[in-house]
Amino acid sequence: MLIDGFENDPLVPGEELLALPGFWAAYLLWMCQTEGDDPDLAWFGVDEADTDAASDALHDEEQWPVFRIPFSGGHTAVVLGCNFPDDPGTEYFIAHPEWGRHGYLATIDGHQAGPGLSWRELTHIARTPDLDAPGVHAEHARLLLLLPAVGDENLPDEAVDILGDALTRAGVPAGEAPKLAQALLVDHPLWEPAEWTLPGPSPLSGSQEHFPGILYCDGPMSPRSGRRLAQGITREHSDRLAHALGTWPTA
Repeated sequence: MLIDGFENDPLVPGEELLALPGFWAAYLLWMCQTEGDDPDLAWFGVDEADTDAASDALHDEEQWPVFRIPFSGGHTAVVLGCNFPDDPGTEYFIAHPEWGRHGYLATIDGHQAGPGLSWRELTHIARTPDLDAPGVHAEHARLLLLLPAVGDENLPDEAVDILGDALTRAGVPAGEAPKLAQALLVDHPLWEPAEWTLPGPSPLSGSQEHFPGILYCDGPMSPRSGRRLAQGITREHSDRLAHALGTWPTA
């Protein structure tokens, strides 16, 4: 498959990897932060062999998995495993066929950048699949795939319950899901929780002119701090994106 900017890389659709028993442990275990016992594979209900097999598939240098998460308005959130031999990582971005380039969300690697999504945006994207476009359509899988790009200091009270339900639907034992959800939300390993706000009438010093309706992040490591989510898009495209993200301000 081809994605702008990665034409020479060995990209393959990654959606079939979601069926591997150890996939979610391989994908999310690194995020778990606890004040007590270290996170364990048993929390995911899988063993080491299954997790190792899924990890090998996720980090295959000859087949870089791409997970497509299509949502409303023709937009697609993309999770791309960049399996460079010496510097592997994961890229998170939003694509649209009418845009000249991607909307950059976050990078997970040795030169991390984030957060790239608020909790509000995450749950809205998860709940609004475009069933006519290829990719991941199950709400719980969409939420879990994009979770590493999130950092939000104003998580709602129900966040642990929502994440716990998604984990249970992904095969995590019901008795372990609340503890695992808390471990995934308590503290991101790569960046601090950020505040997300709608732009004011004028931009901050040194930042771009704001288009209304799309949240801005105050995290200093975030690609969305003082910059538009997608560079070079028109006001019309930005308005469509604001509606698709569920953040267009109400009257």
